[in-house]
Amino acid sequence: MVKSTLVVRASDALPLAASVDDEQTEIALSEHKQQAKLIFRRIGPTSEPRCSIESGQYTLHYYIAENVIYLVIAEKSYPRKLAFSYLDELSKEFHTSYGARVDGVRKPYAFVGFDTFMSKTTRLYQDTRTASAAGSSSMDKLNDELQDVTRIMTKNMEELLWRGDSLDRMSHLSTSLRSESEKYRRAARNININAMIRQYAPIGAVALLVIIFIYWRFS
Repeated sequence: MVKSTLVVRASDALPLAASVDDEQTEIALSEHKQQAKLIFRRIGPTSEPRCSIESGQYTLHYYIAENVIYLVIAEKSYPRKLAFSYLDELSKEFHTSYGARVDGVRKPYAFVGFDTFMSKTTRLYQDTRTASAAGSSSMDKLNDELQDVTRIMTKNMEELLWRGDSLDRMSHLSTSLRSESEKYRRAARNININAMIRQYAPIGAVALLVIIFIYWRFS
């Protein structure tokens, strides 16, 4: 279940909008909202655009687009694909309504009116069964971009807090892994090509000699 949503500017963590949570939710999520602020401070230009950070019974999912961070606090059992479909819905509407004004605002929560859309979208995504149908277009888009939701980077909040791992460092590790994977694929391709050359080169040489012999014999 979606519990709370925060929207901040990526460049300086200025709060732009937030869901209106009841008192019980505010109390229950007070620690996790503080953790969200820590995440915002540690996100940089090279951070992964999508990430899930586990913290107790909740998971904090964030999505970065057009200098804006969209973060949702959801129950740990809530499907990640639905969480990112929800964030994708928010990002499209927010960019359409306020995108041109994001870089110029100075005061926090300049776009409180966005709560109306967040509340409506949150209600659609509360039930995972109706959310799957409601977010089908966003899900299709995510399927095209992600192919496999398990590729979204996952981190544990305790590691982030106690080991001092930054999201930038996480991104560097992820980028390094992708780079190494690409190097491996290129090396494997070269090995296959060389193997084919070794396998068929003698046959090609013999064929060439036969052609030369025939040409010489009957010319």
